[in-house]
Amino acid sequence: MGKFKRVCVFCGSNLGNKKIFSDAALDLGRQLVERQMDLVYGGGNFGLMGLVSQTVHDGGRHVLGYPNSSYPSRGHAVGEVLIVSDMHERKAEMFRRADAFVALPGGYGTLEELLEIITWSQLGIHDKPVKFCCIFLFICL
Repeated sequence: MGKFKRVCVFCGSNLGNKKIFSDAALDLGRQLVERQMDLVYGGGNFGLMGLVSQTVHDGGRHVLGYPNSSYPSRGHAVGEVLIVSDMHERKAEMFRRADAFVALPGGYGTLEELLEIITWSQLGIHDKPVKFCCIFLFICL
């Protein structure tokens, strides 16, 4: 696979209980901008999701968010917004639009999204890269 153009980031809608989580989100956002990569994400503007999306958007890169119409939002998405009807459609669209996947710390939703992408890779449904760090660090927030 050639140079990645769009990276899907799964992460928490909370900041977590350690500064290292927000530092990682900000650093990832800066790295995406520096490497001229666009962001695909769940569409929230709060927590780690908000830090990554705002950093990428402020850096002049395209940000595509997929908020779910059946899940209450706590804010407005950054960048382009494509509202989907449910979580299955959200994950399918995020998968379709992304060239690679990264997961930062998050809760059960982040874990579920990451495991589905890993499972699809194991089943041969895709060969897109999947990277994650510290995913289980604040599951119980």
